[in-house]
Amino acid sequence: MRDDVLAYYRLGGETTRLTAGAGRLEFIRTWDVLTRTLPPPPTDVLDVGGATGIYAAPLAAAGYRVHVVDPVPEHVAASAAHPGVTAESGDARSLPVDGDSVDAVLLLGPLYHLLERADRVRAWREAARVVRPGGVIVAALIARYASLWDGFARAFLAEPGYGDVIDHTLATGEHRPPEGTAWFATAYFHHPDEVAGEVTDAGLTHERTVLVEGPLWMLAGPLPDEATILDRLRPVEEEPSLLGSSSHLLAIARRSR
Repeated sequence: MRDDVLAYYRLGGETTRLTAGAGRLEFIRTWDVLTRTLPPPPTDVLDVGGATGIYAAPLAAAGYRVHVVDPVPEHVAASAAHPGVTAESGDARSLPVDGDSVDAVLLLGPLYHLLERADRVRAWREAARVVRPGGVIVAALIARYASLWDGFARAFLAEPGYGDVIDHTLATGEHRPPEGTAWFATAYFHHPDEVAGEVTDAGLTHERTVLVEGPLWMLAGPLPDEATILDRLRPVEEEPSLLGSSSHLLAIARRSR
C-alpha cells in the first residue's frame, strides 16, 4: 500500500464513515446487494480490504464464517474484535489464504488503490484462486465521475488545484490529490465500460455491474427512508445510463464450476 494511502486510512475515518449521510446510503445499498448475492449462511466469506469490519460484523452475526484481510494494522485489530470474525494483514494481490477455501470473496476497497490495470486483474485472479468453483466475488469500485460530482456537491471546485485533479482523473482514471490536501487518497476511478474486461481477463465470468448510490449521494437534504431507497434503486441498479452518476459501483463475478 502506498504511504499516502496508508496514512489516509490511519486517520481512522473508516470507523464511522458508513454510519451517516452518503456513507450510510453506501452501506444500505451495498448490504442490500450482498444479501441478494451471497450464498446463504453458514458459508465462508473472505472480506479483503474489510477495514474495521463494517460488513464483516453483521455477516458474522447472520451466521457466516468471516475472515478479514487488510493491509492497515489498525483495521485488522478492529475487525478481529468483532464476535465471530477473524482477521490478518495481507495484500489483495497475494492473499495469505489457501486456494478453493471460501464460498465468497468481497473486494470492497482494494481495487480503489491499485492504479495499474495489471494489479487490479491480479487481485481479481487472487480472488478467483481462493474462491471455490461456482463461488461469487463482489468488488466495489469508485466510478470515474465521482470526483467531478463531489466537486459540485461539496464545493471542492472552489479550492485551488481541484480542477486539475478532476481533469487528470477524467483523462486517465487516476485520482492524484496534491500532498497535504484533505481530499480522498490516491486512487483509481473506473469507467463503467472497463469493468467487465478486467473481470474476464482474470478468468472469471462477469455477471453484472450495479450502481450503489446512483445520484442520491449528491442530495443536500435528508435521505428518503431506507425502504424507499431500496424499492426505487433496485429496479434501475443495472441501468447503463445511470452507472456514471453513482459514487460507487459493485461488480459481481463468478468462478466457473
